[in-house]
Amino acid sequence: MHAMQYELTFPADYDMGIIRARVSRIGHLLDDWEGLGFKTYLMRERGVHGSPVDQYAPFYLWNTVEGMNSFLWGGAFQGLVDDFGRPVVQNWTGLAYEEGGAAGAPAQVAVRRRRPVPEGVDLAEVMADAAAETGRLASLDGAVCAAAAVDPRHWELVHFSLWDHDTPKAPGEVFQVLHLSAPGRDRLPRGRQW
Repeated sequence: MHAMQYELTFPADYDMGIIRARVSRIGHLLDDWEGLGFKTYLMRERGVHGSPVDQYAPFYLWNTVEGMNSFLWGGAFQGLVDDFGRPVVQNWTGLAYEEGGAAGAPAQVAVRRRRPVPEGVDLAEVMADAAAETGRLASLDGAVCAAAAVDPRHWELVHFSLWDHDTPKAPGEVFQVLHLSAPGRDRLPRGRQW
């Protein structure tokens, strides 16, 4: 499993209705993308859920590198680049994934929490704790799913969770879910991934 996200941050006076309309128009295009676990079309608006910015920030969990590469290099990503410029694409290696008790419900919000992996720690212990936290998040009321991943280049952990209501029980940045494309969600490997 591979996690991926890019962020487009807009000026304070940007009409976020443009993003909503874009997702409404093209969101379905990844509904059957080969190799994709799921893509969440995410948005933050200044002042909503404590967000300091207006931002479009899709988050992906990929089942295959081939699916991810096909998206990035096969033309689909080029449309976003043509419209908004080329964003930094963040990548993390999957540590754990769990379905939540609300797995069948539509996701309303997503929570992303990033934190550095400190120097001098036992890496096996930190990664095992991150995997355990994924299970804990998935067990909370209203959790649709939860994942953990790590970027070993920058030594950053990310926890990502989807919720069926807009008052999630996880700490972190809260995003509105505009659309969820999930052609391979049922094939995402469960539990700890090593």
